[in-house]
Amino acid sequence: MMEEKEKFSLSNWELVSVNPNDKNWGWTDLFCLWGNLILSVVGFSLIASLYLLYDLNFFIVLSGSLIASLLVYIFANLISKPSQRHGIPFPVILRTSMGINGARYIAMLRGVVGIFMFGVQTFFISKSIGYLIRIGIHSIDNNILNNDIFLLFFMGMNIIDLFAFIFTLLIQFWLFSYGQSRYKIFINFSAMFVYFGLTLFLIIIVSENFHALSNSFKLTFDVDNVIARKNIIPLLSVAGTIFAYFSVVIVSLGDFSRYVKTESELNIGNLTIFLNLILFSVLSISIVLGVDIILTKNMIQIDQLITNPTDIIAKFDNTFLTIVAIVFILFSSSSTNLIANYVPSQNALINFLPKNLSLKSSGFFIIFSGFFIGLFWLPILSQIGILSIVDTIGCFFGPIFGIMIIDYYQIKNKKIINKDIFSSNNKSSYFYSNGWQIKGIYSLLIGFIFSASTIWNPELRDFQSFSWIIGSIVSAITYYLLASRK
Repeated sequence: MMEEKEKFSLSNWELVSVNPNDKNWGWTDLFCLWGNLILSVVGFSLIASLYLLYDLNFFIVLSGSLIASLLVYIFANLISKPSQRHGIPFPVILRTSMGINGARYIAMLRGVVGIFMFGVQTFFISKSIGYLIRIGIHSIDNNILNNDIFLLFFMGMNIIDLFAFIFTLLIQFWLFSYGQSRYKIFINFSAMFVYFGLTLFLIIIVSENFHALSNSFKLTFDVDNVIARKNIIPLLSVAGTIFAYFSVVIVSLGDFSRYVKTESELNIGNLTIFLNLILFSVLSISIVLGVDIILTKNMIQIDQLITNPTDIIAKFDNTFLTIVAIVFILFSSSSTNLIANYVPSQNALINFLPKNLSLKSSGFFIIFSGFFIGLFWLPILSQIGILSIVDTIGCFFGPIFGIMIIDYYQIKNKKIINKDIFSSNNKSSYFYSNGWQIKGIYSLLIGFIFSASTIWNPELRDFQSFSWIIGSIVSAITYYLLASRK
């Protein structure tokens, strides 16, 4: 009997195992990757706000951050190693536990969230570029901006905002759509550039009033009752918040770990999450405290501290400093957009239509979609609670992670049949039931219910930061019980 022909192609140059010559990422590259994920406006505001929330107690916030880092490190290593070993991205690894058809659609959940957040992030990045344009126009003639053409608005944007938004989309497309060699350079440069900028800004602040800053900074090191029972809940809350910040990225880390040279480089590189969080915590809280001292000429008043970098910049009447700071924000935000949104979406799209899409065409689709998301974001999408929908979709990511880990390490015993993972033949090991692993689907849905309940059930909102972990554990246990039975 003749073997059934392939129904459709599952191979694509961007999905197949990485050429050994292209496995050129080391631990320093991963240091920069983790750095970029936190070196953003959102990351800065989050860390600084946590210090304010817990009365500038450095030890509570840092300890909670390190607990979160430990969890991120463990989960990151678990999900990264299969891709590093086999050289294939997250959507392809997913085929082993969800089936070749299941992986096409389930990976697109990550793609949908990534595309949406890419558009939103690009919208906010473009605001900085628009601000730079206005500074340039104002420097030429401070009356030009009063011209009627600049006062006309379409979908919440005037001509400057619209131009800045389109320009931001196009420049990201140019930077991101040439494969890992290009975005590796961008990730490394961006991380070092932003770290340098933050350090330089801190030096400038310290030079203004070192004595006052040092005295205020000492207040954050309250060692009294650090391990007291009353601090347990705050520690766990900080840990949950920080982990939730990284959780969206964890499931698709294989998109980057596939390029890492060795497993030891991967282990060391993922460990740098600790170093990044320590460095960034010190820099962010020091800048916040220092800026307050310079502006108020008083000792720290917690209720008046500014945690948003854009608000901090606005307080300084210095055009040069403003421009430099905006440039740093642009780099940090764009690199975060690349890692957290663009690349995962790109791989999900190519995996969905491997025969039809390439780096360029998938990138164009993301840019095109991002345009409409950004265009409608302010007047429409932000008003209808769509972020709740995105958060709900995100509740699938923890369960997906749990299933993939149990399947690879326990059920499959770290073995992947390379010829089958790219085959749509019904004899393939990963064809399962018409391309779907039903046991995986059941496990995914059960985990999702537990995870999503922390968002939609008001009585469970206290557990929302841990929804990812809850979903992953429930799905992992369910899948193991189902898949281990013959």
